[in-house]
Amino acid sequence: MFAKLDDVVKRFESIESELFKPNLSNRERMELTKERSSLEEVVSVYRQYLTKGHNIDEIKEMLKEETDPALKELAKEELVELNAELESLKQRLTVLLLPKDPNDAKNIILEIRAGTGGEEASLFAHDLFRMYQRYAENNRWQVEQLSATVSANGGFKEVVALVSGTNVYSCLKFERGVHRVQRVPV
Repeated sequence: MFAKLDDVVKRFESIESELFKPNLSNRERMELTKERSSLEEVVSVYRQYLTKGHNIDEIKEMLKEETDPALKELAKEELVELNAELESLKQRLTVLLLPKDPNDAKNIILEIRAGTGGEEASLFAHDLFRMYQRYAENNRWQVEQLSATVSANGGFKEVVALVSGTNVYSCLKFERGVHRVQRVPV
């Protein structure tokens, strides 16, 4: 795992040096920038991991030399915290190194249709669409309504929208199926 991470860091640094070359075309610059942004989080977490490991080594060396029991106790407490952080970073690195779905960066077409239930179902479809719009706004995505069939009470019988932005598909790929709303009598 660490050999692969070292290769990722080397590639990241080579991309950064290539981006400063003045003879790059816009297309090459865009491709390099995209690759750099995909590697940036992995490199950042790996550098944090290396820093924590270095700090742990320093504390272990200090524990061998230190004679003051109060300082030894503080160093042991810090060592426990650093080991926990190191393990957390290692798990995060493992997740970051998993292969990504090639579709994760793509946009989606969102379709919502009112089912059986008449006006209640169309109102629920409207609420559901509004919920997805707000979720998209929070993630800085754009929602373009492509078509809609509005019911008499202001709900949607059917609405189709294009959701575009960064990693839209990766966040919404499991959003499918039938949703049901049921009114509870008073």
